[in-house]
Amino acid sequence: MARMTQAIVLILCLVGLARADNWDRFRGPNGSGTVDDKNVPLKFGPNENVLWKVALPGVGNSSPIIWGKHLFIHLASTDGKLRSLLCIDTSDGKTRWQRSVPGMPAKIRSDSSVASSTPTTDGQAVYVSFWDGKDILLAAYDFQGEKLWTKELGLFNSQHGAGASPILYQDKLILANDMDKDDFTTKVPNVRPSMLMALDKRTGRLVWETARVAERACYSAPFLLQRPGQKKPDLIVTSTTAVSGYNVETGVKLWEAKGWQEHAVKAPMRTVASPALVGDILCVCSGGDAGKFAVGLALPGAGSTDAPQRAWENRKDFPYVASPVARGEHVYLVNDTGFAGCYHARTGKRVWFERISDIGFNASPLVIDGKVFAANVAGDVYVFDAEPTYRLLARNPLGETVRATAAVADGRLYVRGNTHLFCVGKSRRE
Repeated sequence: MARMTQAIVLILCLVGLARADNWDRFRGPNGSGTVDDKNVPLKFGPNENVLWKVALPGVGNSSPIIWGKHLFIHLASTDGKLRSLLCIDTSDGKTRWQRSVPGMPAKIRSDSSVASSTPTTDGQAVYVSFWDGKDILLAAYDFQGEKLWTKELGLFNSQHGAGASPILYQDKLILANDMDKDDFTTKVPNVRPSMLMALDKRTGRLVWETARVAERACYSAPFLLQRPGQKKPDLIVTSTTAVSGYNVETGVKLWEAKGWQEHAVKAPMRTVASPALVGDILCVCSGGDAGKFAVGLALPGAGSTDAPQRAWENRKDFPYVASPVARGEHVYLVNDTGFAGCYHARTGKRVWFERISDIGFNASPLVIDGKVFAANVAGDVYVFDAEPTYRLLARNPLGETVRATAAVADGRLYVRGNTHLFCVGKSRRE
């Protein structure tokens, strides 16, 4: 028994270390954007606590992911003719390898990119969704850069381009491929519908797919909702038309909050920001030309197929692009006009709301050791307490545009700028 107890403790310690060392998908483990790492410095800049800075051989809004000493980032050549997956050594920022597929320039909004999807990894392989300007290609590579498989998903059409980020669950690679119902230039209905799909991560074989209502291309990443007493988590997907829970093994829809945006706007909005979960309250943000709209949804209990009930709504303060983040009983945000805020998750009541920047935020904030780190578009990283009382701790200018959400691993903060990747840390480590 003593040996068994020691083994369990060792396993738990190793799991804890793995979580500290790895950032495996958009916004980290299960997309929460939260980590307890205590070594990331509050203050940094060009001459302080930047361990290395490297020029990127391409552009994009994709976020970095990290596993051990491997950092992976998705980018496109500046002429738009290549899409690439780049592997960087986190020790010094040097390139380990780069793998590319053909692409073409695409007419999309200037604040979007043709390399916006964030990869994901399980420590054995890395999985990336390439958009060549017309079609989507899912690809898997091992950690040495050898191609394992590719899967053609067909045409994607939106004024923002493709950008949905895949996630992993056990042996499945899952992608919520929501797109506009009409071609945005011709207004002709798109031939291929929106689709939620799961592939075998080892082979790329389709395991299941579920058609979804197409309205607007959406980019919010799914997450896994594990309830007490429930063997398998629900797969949660937010979009223009609904918040839905799916059986992660089969793709069968379990429940849906349909029409959660009804009466909110004159035109359908899209979801770019990923949701934040506080207990059984899901905070969902949406936006578009008609404005912004956020709701708090009370999720049904384990095993229930009842639709979530709307607990509150907010039509002004919450972000369109940057994802909110949770800590304790509160949701924290930075929005598109430069404000930061704290709200009680269950009631939606504003706790504080302060302008911290004259420039808006596209990158999603992270909670690191109880503090919010948020980079505005100008490349200033603000740090404030994730507490009901507002306190700004630092403003750290990096000197270039930032639209991508940062990553955290092993005491370091990795920030993707428009032209460089920054590694922020207290000391150089071997």
